Amino acid sequence: MRLTPHQLNRSTLQRQLLLRREQLSVVEAFGRVLALQAQEPPSPYLALWNRIERFDPAELEAAFTNQDVVKATLMRITQHAVLAVEYPLLHEAMQGTLCGSRLNDRRFRSTGLSIEQADALVPHVLDFLSEPRRNADVDQMVADHLGRDPDQYIWWALRTFGPIWRVPNGDRWSFGAYPEFIAANKEDAPSPSAGIGYLFRRYLEAFGPASRQDFGQFALLRQSEVKPEVDLLADELVRLEGPGGQVLYDVAGASIPEGDVTAPPRLLPMWDSVLFAYKDRTRIIPEEYRKSVIRSNGDSLPTLLVDGYVVGVWRPVEEGIEATAFHPLPDGAWDGLELEAERLVAFLADRPPTIYSRYSRWWSELPDGECRIIGTSSPG
Repeated sequence: MRLTPHQLNRSTLQRQLLLRREQLSVVEAFGRVLALQAQEPPSPYLALWNRIERFDPAELEAAFTNQDVVKATLMRITQHAVLAVEYPLLHEAMQGTLCGSRLNDRRFRSTGLSIEQADALVPHVLDFLSEPRRNADVDQMVADHLGRDPDQYIWWALRTFGPIWRVPNGDRWSFGAYPEFIAANKEDAPSPSAGIGYLFRRYLEAFGPASRQDFGQFALLRQSEVKPEVDLLADELVRLEGPGGQVLYDVAGASIPEGDVTAPPRLLPMWDSVLFAYKDRTRIIPEEYRKSVIRSNGDSLPTLLVDGYVVGVWRPVEEGIEATAFHPLPDGAWDGLELEAERLVAFLADRPPTIYSRYSRWWSELPDGECRIIGTSSPG
């Protein structure tokens, strides 16, 4: 079965709860979407607002507080929010990438510690993190243990690859400006290969159909790590053909919507998962807009979706939502975005209005397009 580009687009939207908002709990939603990128604290909230019918932010706050959902460094060496029960397998899948990204980095090497010494430090750090600690606390503890002056790059490496969670300590978005850390509840960890196999199956459930290369992009795993695990799962998976003839995998029994299914407008947050889930970004982002949306340092701007594809970007301003479309949109598309913006303004009404403001420099580099202030009317 050869799939069309539109079918792949609609499949992504369906599995990521973007074809329609669904009546799900926060935990149920994470079970569907797998993970939400979370280095900016508002982003998981806005991601779920786009996906859950009548989303209550207090439910996500409670999930973080109760450790039903946790925030940790995982795929692509970035902060993700995931279900706590899935964290051990996801962390094992990413362990090689996380370790390599830090222990082979010149900043860690400048500390003079060997990889073996770093590994030996981990149990001591985890014992210290039996209660929440800030960066300066751990820097000093490590320095005292080693009998040397504090060096920020030792803890910088350890907090990336160790089984460590962020602690919710902020108002409104759960995580504050000064992070705190705690040791993860991670017992009887599986092997890294078991974790990769698990992550691949869950990835397909949340983002499939997809290729091995897509999965490698999503997780930042080498194909030499991915291929053996995919081969082991091959008999359990469905093989499909992509638009260019490439091999795509999917879980058995998963539905694939027709390409002509209507896709509603959406205002996605920074770093929404759908923007990073595939090697071929054109499943969601037209190639001519990719560099405007995903900046050279990896920042991903908040995006406007129309008919399932990125058409521009948005940001909050005092008057409402500033929406910039990279090409002319019909009035009907603007009407749909207007309604979404009204809902978003209402959602943000009792929260800090300055979300994403520190990224405002990117707006001076946007291509020419139509800019409107939307969401100024009272929501119906």
